[in-house]
Amino acid sequence: MENKNSYVPSRFNALANTDDNGVILFNSYNGAIVHFTEEEKANVLPSLKRTGTKELATAIQKDLFDNGFLVSSQVDEKRRAQYLHQSLHRTDVMHLVLLPTEACNFRCTYCYESFERGKMNRETINGLKALVEEKATNLSQLNISWFGGEPLLSLDVIEELSLSFQASAKENHIHYACDLVTNGYLLTKEVFQKLLSWEIRQFMITIDGNADVHDSRRHFAGGGKTFDTIIRNLHAIKEMDDQFEITIRVNFDDSNLEEVPKLIEFLKTDFADDKRFGLIFRPVGRWGGENNDDLPVCSRIIANNKIWEFSDDAVSKGIGLSPMVAGSLMPTGSVCYAAKPHSLVVGSNGQLYKCTVSFDEEINHVGKIHEDGRLDLDYDKIAQWVTSGEETDSICQSCFYRPACQGNHCPYYRMMTGERPCPYEKRQIKKVLNLIWKNSLQ
Repeated sequence: MENKNSYVPSRFNALANTDDNGVILFNSYNGAIVHFTEEEKANVLPSLKRTGTKELATAIQKDLFDNGFLVSSQVDEKRRAQYLHQSLHRTDVMHLVLLPTEACNFRCTYCYESFERGKMNRETINGLKALVEEKATNLSQLNISWFGGEPLLSLDVIEELSLSFQASAKENHIHYACDLVTNGYLLTKEVFQKLLSWEIRQFMITIDGNADVHDSRRHFAGGGKTFDTIIRNLHAIKEMDDQFEITIRVNFDDSNLEEVPKLIEFLKTDFADDKRFGLIFRPVGRWGGENNDDLPVCSRIIANNKIWEFSDDAVSKGIGLSPMVAGSLMPTGSVCYAAKPHSLVVGSNGQLYKCTVSFDEEINHVGKIHEDGRLDLDYDKIAQWVTSGEETDSICQSCFYRPACQGNHCPYYRMMTGERPCPYEKRQIKKVLNLIWKNSLQ
C-alpha cells in the first residue's frame, strides 16, 4: 500500500521575525519556543509551507518535527487539543486561592474590593487544614495562592496553614508550590525569610510609577505615602542569596501613561542586574469599587499597544520580563484559575468562590467550607465557570492559541459581556515572541 504520509505545519504554530533577521517559532500545544538564525531561516520557512514535505530530509526539518512545528499529516491536532483540555479535570491536582484576611492597609484608587471582612476565622482555618489532610493521599500536586486584602496583615494565618500544608505534602510526597500577591509595604527582609521557609517563592508586587505618582494611586487607607518603604523592602530582599521570583506589576491608565517610562528608568538602576526581578504591565480595568465610573481607563487599542511598548522599553534597558509572560504561552498557561475545575477561592469566612474579581456576584458564590473540611459546592454555578470556553466557541476551537488559553482566559469577562476573552499575549503574538527572544539574550 502506498504511504501517503507527509509532514505539515502544526495548526498551533506562530512565527515572528527577530531583530537579528532570524525567526522565532512558537507552538502552543507543547510550549516549544525556538529561535533560528538568519542563515537557518532560509531552510526553515520553505519547510513550513502549507503543502508540507514528504520526508524529513534535513537536520532543520528533523528539528522542526522534534519540536512539534511539523507534524504527521495523519495526526488529528483538534483531537489532541480536546485531550489536552481534559487534563484540566485531573483529580490529583488542587489549587487553592486563600484570603487569610480580606482587610487591607491600602486604598488604591482603582481597587474593586469592599474590605467588609477581616481576618480568616478559626472555623475556616480548621476546615482548610482538614480538607488538605483528607485530600493529600490522592494528590500529586498542591498549589496555594495567597491573596487578600493584604495577606501579610495576617502573617500568623499564613504560618499556621503553611506549616500544616507542608507537613501533609511531605508525608504524602506531594509537589507543593506557592505564590503570594502583596502590596509590598509589610514585605520586610525578616518577613520575606519566613515566607521562603514556608515554600512561598513567587511574588507579585505592584508599583505604578515613581514616588509621587505611585503614592497618589496606591496610598494608605487613611492617606499617606507607601512608595519609599516598598522600594526599601525590595532593596533588602535583593541582598539575599535565596532563589525566588518577584514580578513587579505596573498598572497603567490614561493618567500615568507618561510616567511609566520614568519608572522603568528608575528600576533599571537597581534591578536590571538581578534576574529574580521581572516586570509585567497591565491596564487598569473597571471591575467595581467606589471609583469605578471615574477611572481613566485606556481604550482597548491603546492598552494592547502600551503593554508591549513598555515591555520592550524595559527589556531594552536590561530589566527582565516577568516569567509570567512566557509562562502564559505554555499549554493551559493562559487558562484562568477560575476556569479550572480543581481551583477554588476561599474567603476569610469560608465562602467559596471561583474568581477573585467578582466577590459580590451571586454566580461567583459557589459554596462553603465547613470546619471539618467538608465542601458544600454548587456544581451548576461551577459548570458555568469551567465550560464556557472552547467547548462552545467554534472560533476558539480553530485558533492557533487554543491549547494555551482554551477559550477561558477570563470566563467572567465572557459571562458578563458575551465577548471572547482573548489574552493580551495572543493579540500581539509576534511582538511577544520577539520580546521573549530579546529577553533571553540578557
